[in-house]
Amino acid sequence: MDNSYELLIVGCGPAGLSAAINAKIRGKKLLLLGGEFCTARLHKAPHVDNYLGFPDIGGADLREKFLAHVQKNNIDIVTRRVSALYPAGKDIQALVDNDVVSVKTVILATGLAAPQYLPGEQSLIGKGVSYCATCDGALYKGKKVIVLGETAEAEEEANFLAEICQSVSFLPAYGEPRHLKDKIQLLGGKPTAIKGENAFRTLETDTGSYEADGIFIIREVTPVSQLMPELALENNFIKVDHTMAANIPGVFAAGDCTGPPYQVAKSVGEGLIAALSAAKYIDS
Repeated sequence: MDNSYELLIVGCGPAGLSAAINAKIRGKKLLLLGGEFCTARLHKAPHVDNYLGFPDIGGADLREKFLAHVQKNNIDIVTRRVSALYPAGKDIQALVDNDVVSVKTVILATGLAAPQYLPGEQSLIGKGVSYCATCDGALYKGKKVIVLGETAEAEEEANFLAEICQSVSFLPAYGEPRHLKDKIQLLGGKPTAIKGENAFRTLETDTGSYEADGIFIIREVTPVSQLMPELALENNFIKVDHTMAANIPGVFAAGDCTGPPYQVAKSVGEGLIAALSAAKYIDS
């Protein structure tokens, strides 16, 4: 992976794959980020009856055709996680794992991966609740923090925090941790709530309560509201115009993350429009 691209596409569902193909046809240098199993929702669909040219095709078969088309265009799907996006002059900086990547444009195709917030979590975002250790870790230098890991990638974040914080406690919500530093304390129980008056103070679980100065919640998909806080939302969906442009210059969105209807054809079409709009933006 390079440290500079013309276009970053976040998500490998129908919208993201469509955007990648059309951007590649336009000759743009792109980075396509996605999960280990792209477009699981389509894979599980027993039938797709309304996709033009493919009557009564199974979702798994349509998914395979999408991926084969991407592979034919020599597009790699990079299974890494983006945790932050922020404007930097005429470019946009993306924090991909612990690497900073500079891009001209971004297409968000994150689907409907809305997180299940813990009670009290949203009211304390930015007040002790964070989603990116690399972004906010310096604020907790010499302090006590908790890392709630919903994916194994959280171990890397916890190890980073262990170098600068007084203490780090880790609660895994995905299985047994394998690569934590010895100084990190393991917590048990199932998270039930986050509490604090004007700032985070306590993580409640079904087996006990844990106090700290801050908590880092590492999920497979960072909420778009935290991925790019300046991004305008409408009814919790990314607000776009007819060119699929968001309110931030150089940022576009496509697919289910822009709202209903949740249809493959709609996602593929929006991915096409977003790619053409991003290409035009790059060229200008």
